[in-house]
Amino acid sequence: MSAHRLQDALDALKSTRVRMTPQRHAILEFLYESMTHPTADEIYKALEGRFPNMSVATVYNNLRVFKEAGIVKELTYGDSSSRFDSVTSDHYHVICGNCGKIVDFHYPGLDEVETLAEHVTGFKVHSHRMEIYGTCPSCQGEKVNH
Repeated sequence: MSAHRLQDALDALKSTRVRMTPQRHAILEFLYESMTHPTADEIYKALEGRFPNMSVATVYNNLRVFKEAGIVKELTYGDSSSRFDSVTSDHYHVICGNCGKIVDFHYPGLDEVETLAEHVTGFKVHSHRMEIYGTCPSCQGEKVNH
């Protein structure tokens, strides 16, 4: 599935006339294969062996291009570094308070929240976001073992 989504993203970039460089392709491929919602620094560290001349600024600049093209979402959770998500459809995130792992969570029933909010407040709602915090199974296992 990620290969199909990656091809759709590449096609979307082509339509915006963004030139596909090897670094740009590698960053995009990493994002679409990763389920970890990586930071720009994590992407840089993962790819620096393949692209020793690539800088962190290159990663940030390409993420900005991808975001503007609508093929990547930037996630901010109040800490200093944004995370990037290649799944741009509406979905939610479950976040481990211990290790910071982020897992996608889909629940279409929550879309009704926007309609209810509009009805109750009179606002014209454009979007909503929800994060659920807990402890991931790996961290739960660590606490049991210590």
